[in-house]
Amino acid sequence: MGKKAERSGVSPLGKDRIQFDFEFEGKRYRPSIKRAPSEANLERALKQLEGIKERIARGTFVFTEEFPKYRFLKGVRTVGPRTCNQVFDSFLTHCESRLAKKDLAFVTVDDYRSMLNFIWRPAIGDRDFESIRYSDLAAEVDKYVHWSKKRYNNVISVIRCAFEYGYRDLPDKRNPAEGFKTLKITKKDKDPVDPFPIAEAEQLIAAIHRDWGEAQGNYDEFRFFTGLRPSEEIALLVSDCDLDRGTVRITKARVRNHDKDRTKNGDDRTIELCPRALEVLKRQLTLRDRLKSLELIQHDKVFFKETGEEIINLQFGYERWKQTLTKTLKGRYRDPYCARHSWTSWLLMTGKNLLWAASQNGHSVQVMLTVYAQWLEGAGKEDIEAINTAMDGAPATLRAQIETNRARLLGSLPIPSGPHSLAVGRQYDIVLARKCLKRKRKRCQTVRAFDPYTLSRGAPSTTRPSLRNSWETLWLSST
Repeated sequence: MGKKAERSGVSPLGKDRIQFDFEFEGKRYRPSIKRAPSEANLERALKQLEGIKERIARGTFVFTEEFPKYRFLKGVRTVGPRTCNQVFDSFLTHCESRLAKKDLAFVTVDDYRSMLNFIWRPAIGDRDFESIRYSDLAAEVDKYVHWSKKRYNNVISVIRCAFEYGYRDLPDKRNPAEGFKTLKITKKDKDPVDPFPIAEAEQLIAAIHRDWGEAQGNYDEFRFFTGLRPSEEIALLVSDCDLDRGTVRITKARVRNHDKDRTKNGDDRTIELCPRALEVLKRQLTLRDRLKSLELIQHDKVFFKETGEEIINLQFGYERWKQTLTKTLKGRYRDPYCARHSWTSWLLMTGKNLLWAASQNGHSVQVMLTVYAQWLEGAGKEDIEAINTAMDGAPATLRAQIETNRARLLGSLPIPSGPHSLAVGRQYDIVLARKCLKRKRKRCQTVRAFDPYTLSRGAPSTTRPSLRNSWETLWLSST
């Protein structure tokens, strides 16, 4: 009696068969298999039944696969095999749930979706999920011989995660995506760090201020003397700044038009500002107060466009940076991220403590030693003096240039009367001023120097608008 109770759902059927008893899709079934009903075989059948019930509960049980010779198979309500697209959809839904719980970053989920949609769905999306072999997956990625190692690793990582999720329902089967191995990325596979010498950095900062105005100039100058990542700089809030202590708190970032409450490596840090960075920050906050008084700023961000609008995209300023660096200064192009590399190398050249420098930049000590080791020694006395001088404050010529540009801008603005910081005895109408600013901002939208659509219509290159027709310069010229 005890054995029979323990084996509920499994029983001998004659001398050479074992019968199962379970419910599937609301109907009772009692299929059998050809196997001698010995004690050992009955125990195996009981474990098989447990697996069947688990898959029924998960919705992954396929009757025809488990009992292909069942004589009443035509009357069984079968559920068709899952396609890869169905598994991908479920996987992305699961990722969205983790994103809502802040267990995954938006960029990660966005990359998963993009690579599944553009690479894996066209290749295997309509195929039976369980029919996919490792060779099918490998043949697909082997088509893209131009991929870098990093790109290859990212693509196979996505399919491994998706298949690992799908095969959780099939613990007794092998996941073919497990066969993928990531490629080792060596030093030679990475772009070398290419910081600016301090003299070139000062030339670039002055040129950006001259070409694009104070808002853009402060944005790039601050990055040179803090080493902030672009994603961290555009997410910086006024409340993160402590002018009395001379620090800024880095706890967030903005990537692909989405704010996230963590930095790239997930560690919060407090940056101690050098005198130059503190000077830039005060200058930027003064500019912010001025535009906010004209109701052009409706956000809490420290850095913004010259119109007062917040910066929502990491690509902001790239075209201007490139234009100034390669056209105005006729210099070799380096990515804006090199401003961060420059600051880190300057800290090491001036003998700053390695642990302190690593914590300030959000690096590990290992990264400092492997990536920036060549700047630990060998700096000349003149270079060190120039760097220390730059860290102590902006050059007098740059300060004079900024003041001149600011005076010209303020001279063209309608100035409020009363106790406001901009009052100089002139009256103005705030409503009229706001309308004027919005109208001129609309007229002076920044235009890309290269417009493929214009060229495709046969317009000569001389008709392309200059990228330097910024809001400030056109405003000044129209007043």
